[in-house]
Amino acid sequence: MDAMVKTEVRVWDWPTRAFHWLLVSAILCAWLSAEFGRKLGDSMLVWHKWNGYIILVLIVFRLIWGFAGSSTARFSHFVHGPAFVLRYAMDFARGHKRAFLGHNPLGTLMVLALMAVVTFQAISGLFSFEPDNFIAGPLARLLEDDTATGVLKWHYRGFTLIQLLVLAHVTANILYGVLAKDPLIRAMAKGTKPAKVYEDEMEAVIPANVTLRAALAFAAALVIVFGGIVLAGGRLF
Repeated sequence: MDAMVKTEVRVWDWPTRAFHWLLVSAILCAWLSAEFGRKLGDSMLVWHKWNGYIILVLIVFRLIWGFAGSSTARFSHFVHGPAFVLRYAMDFARGHKRAFLGHNPLGTLMVLALMAVVTFQAISGLFSFEPDNFIAGPLARLLEDDTATGVLKWHYRGFTLIQLLVLAHVTANILYGVLAKDPLIRAMAKGTKPAKVYEDEMEAVIPANVTLRAALAFAAALVIVFGGIVLAGGRLF
């Protein structure tokens, strides 16, 4: 079919979409395992720790994918300087809705903020120590007990910030979808958007070997996370 008569164009490759929904699921499970784990017999919060490992692997995978993935997944495609973001925000406020196939400049800020806070949350969990129940992250033994207990407090605060950012992220996506007629949530589920003129590119460039690339990136993420913890002297179990 000729590109000019397409009604839908590709925007997100399947690894990017899988990362997004797996991260959402892992964060939800991390909260549930921390909140209800002990009531369900998991006194040492083993499942919560495994959720933390999964989140770390996903984050590292996404960092790698930001250089090795399809065009819209690459950081060079959607990360812009402050001046560019400010111009976009001013245009949007004036009613000039500039269409982007991938993340728009304001959406990029939210994505980067979420990734930064989730990364902090997962890493702080590695160094946290709860003295009342003798529950420790795999790298807590590298710190003094008082320091590791202090990290735990920031671990709690980090989740509160994640909740606020997730609420803002979902609300912004819904409102943007209504105001700008840009189906962001559907695009992350389906992988396509309506065909029209986009400012960044008309359709994502997805390599034929995307599955192989994703498998290698995921394997590298596993090695980096678990190998890094072991090399640092941590105990995984």
